[in-house]
Amino acid sequence: QVQLVESGGGLVQPGGSLRLSCAASGFTFSSSAMRWYRQAPGKERELVATISSSTSTNYAESVKGRFTISRDNAKNTVYLQMNSLKPEDTAVYYCNARYYIRSIAYTYWGQGTQVTVSS
Repeated sequence: QVQLVESGGGLVQPGGSLRLSCAASGFTFSSSAMRWYRQAPGKERELVATISSSTSTNYAESVKGRFTISRDNAKNTVYLQMNSLKPEDTAVYYCNARYYIRSIAYTYWGQGTQVTVSS
């Protein structure tokens, strides 16, 4: 059974850092694209960062230069290192996996982890 389990969220002061982890199981992690999304209260869910199976990355403009997505295929884990955090980064962060089998897409979501940036 496919599972994505996020951890590492919490309360941090502006300018601080936090690292989120997403442990994956039940599928071939190394061949899957992994993404981090976030959703703040009253706002649409937005894509924060993407890492492909070949480890190429993309970031939302709002986090570029501050956040880094990475993956460890030996541990079936994707990370989001968040530096220079701002109050507007406050949201529930979700791990997402997508892979294809014979042109059919399969998408899975984690349960989310709360990140709060406040003084």
